[in-house]
Amino acid sequence: MGKPEHKPEHKIGKLFFLFAVIGVIALPIIILKAFSVNIDEAIAKVNNAPVSDFDHNAKQLYDTYDRTTPAYMEGASTARTLAYYYSLRQYPGSPPIIPHDMADAKGSAYECLACHERGGFTQNMNRFTPVTPHPQHTYCRQCHIKPVDNELFKETDWVSVHPPKLGRSALAGSPPPIAHPLQMRENCIACHVGPGTVVPIRVEHPMRGNCRQCHVPEEVKELFTRNPKR
Repeated sequence: MGKPEHKPEHKIGKLFFLFAVIGVIALPIIILKAFSVNIDEAIAKVNNAPVSDFDHNAKQLYDTYDRTTPAYMEGASTARTLAYYYSLRQYPGSPPIIPHDMADAKGSAYECLACHERGGFTQNMNRFTPVTPHPQHTYCRQCHIKPVDNELFKETDWVSVHPPKLGRSALAGSPPPIAHPLQMRENCIACHVGPGTVVPIRVEHPMRGNCRQCHVPEEVKELFTRNPKR
């Protein structure tokens, strides 16, 4: 009888030898690459990587915070009240009417974003100007109107809905929910920060950019309900 063949064992041995040779060749290259990497450049690439839309356009909050003037962010005085805030609206959440003239004493028309894009004190009107939550929409008078007279309007039995109640935190001291829809009002800074802000809804921590990290929109509260039978 002839000697038994050991071809499978020889093939396995050759494969291990081949991997060992590849490892010996590749290991110095990997080590060289590791020591030649610039850590600062690697971190910069990560920090500058494009960020996709998150948390209902929350990136807009960070961008707006960077563009808002320090005088507006630090301002603490305002004559605007919550009642005046709602008096400009047909119902809570509707576009407010324009409460001032549309041109100066010389007849030059005002540009809305000249004052409302960044906010601050407006000398010719002697008031603090609130920031618009949507400066990307430049045709402002498509939604915001300047009442001229009442001749075109007739009396109706229209009754507005009640404004949302403030607070209503789940626990004492916990962040209150967002009591209104977010459409066209994604930018929290516009209404809750600065001297043009109504005092009862002004926040004390505008430097925390992502408001919805703690404050949950009330319209999604069903996602957080719990079945007591389970």
